[in-house]
Amino acid sequence: MKTLTVNCPTCSEPAQWSSENSFRPFCSERCRLIDLGQWADGSYHVPGEIIAIEETGDDTG
Repeated sequence: MKTLTVNCPTCSEPAQWSSENSFRPFCSERCRLIDLGQWADGSYHVPGEIIAIEETGDDTG
């Protein structure tokens, strides 16, 4: 069975799409962390209106 190869969304290097690659769709942990950092700093975002969440003060869970 042939393993599917995709381009890493961060660096465009080939990455194996298989259970053996725990970083898929990325080629490495480094590329996965770069992507996560871009989501965290706001470089990546889902377009749409920002929704304000009201605090209820109820911490009972």
